[in-house]
Amino acid sequence: MRHVFLDHQSTTPVLPEVFEAMRPYFTEAFGNPSSLHRYGLQVRDALAKARAQFAALIDAESAEDILFTSGGTEAVNLAVKGAAFANQRKGNHIVVSEVEHPAVLNSIEFLEKQGFTSTKVKVDPIGWVDPDDVRAAITDKTILVSLHYANHDIGTIQSVREIGKIASEKAIPFFVDAVASAGWLPIDVQAMGIHLLSFAPHRFYGPKGVGVLYRNRRARVVSIIHGGVQEGGRRAGTENVPAIVGGGLAAEVALREMPRRIAHAAKLQKRLWEGLKAEVPYIKLNGPEPGPKRISTNLNISTEFIEGEGQLLLCDMNGIAVASGSSCVSKSLKISHVLAAIGLEHALAQGNLIMTVGKDNTEDEIDYVIETFARIVQKLRGMSPMWDEFERGIIDSVIAPTGRGKSFTEHASAVSGKPVH
Repeated sequence: MRHVFLDHQSTTPVLPEVFEAMRPYFTEAFGNPSSLHRYGLQVRDALAKARAQFAALIDAESAEDILFTSGGTEAVNLAVKGAAFANQRKGNHIVVSEVEHPAVLNSIEFLEKQGFTSTKVKVDPIGWVDPDDVRAAITDKTILVSLHYANHDIGTIQSVREIGKIASEKAIPFFVDAVASAGWLPIDVQAMGIHLLSFAPHRFYGPKGVGVLYRNRRARVVSIIHGGVQEGGRRAGTENVPAIVGGGLAAEVALREMPRRIAHAAKLQKRLWEGLKAEVPYIKLNGPEPGPKRISTNLNISTEFIEGEGQLLLCDMNGIAVASGSSCVSKSLKISHVLAAIGLEHALAQGNLIMTVGKDNTEDEIDYVIETFARIVQKLRGMSPMWDEFERGIIDSVIAPTGRGKSFTEHASAVSGKPVH
């Protein structure tokens, strides 16, 4: 059986050279960077080199603007909570999109329990945030604007530069979550007007266990983890030296190889989507078409009349690793907040799957996925009550309506006597 990994949005394998660069810091170079003896100085120099490598990836003004955390989630928490608490004397309002990663939205939900408020800016049907809507949401109490660069779910690339300009005009800190995009999209924090930016090297062939927060020296952030004075007093705790060293090298390689990686991923992305469209009826792409508005790695698809979990499991049984974009196991459970925000029909959200390509995938692998996935869909529809009801004309397709029956939502509501959300 073949094995094809199409879940690069969740993580990526560590590059061999990255692994080798990390190895000495588990053994002979094992010192604590806070120590004053030669063992500490040795690893402190390694951290300084990694800061410079990360700074170069995003064109930061200085390596000293790079803070290390335990991962992307902690970097997000430090940015959102740290900036909010640092600026609460100026106001208590945060502007954020409704399709942010849960790390952002849950951090803001926590802050709201502490007396902060937020405005969640809506998106259009492809998940794009209109900069004018961000401008309209800003008040004289706004102390933070928070937005992702590329959406973690549907791959939509946001107008970060335009929104950064708006935030700068209003003298409001601008935080960008780049965990789903760093290493795969060019980032220039200076040109984009970004004051805070989070990312994680395990998304671009570095190790897990380290996150990065860029902080413009004019952006105020208070610590949310208290202890020692590591990371300039903004993040207490002994640094994960091997992961930081490996992540720094991964950032250097990502910067050097980025044009080639993007071109390769975009070619595979287009081949995959064109093949799936041709071989699988009643399938829909969520988010923008492959091109300048969509990150080159991501395809988010909905296959009608079957659920995402069944697709994922049969893909795995056939050696294909993908992600299910829906946590549903029945018609009554909630769908992804991103899919709900773009107005996707409940039935399509249930049949949601995310396929993300990487630098090592091949055209031959993509063709195998297309062929295998078409068989999987045919098998699952053969067991699906919804497909049976569609064929008998009881329910209709949302993707390509025939006019023969009710939509799934109408039919489900009629059967249950309750509205389906």
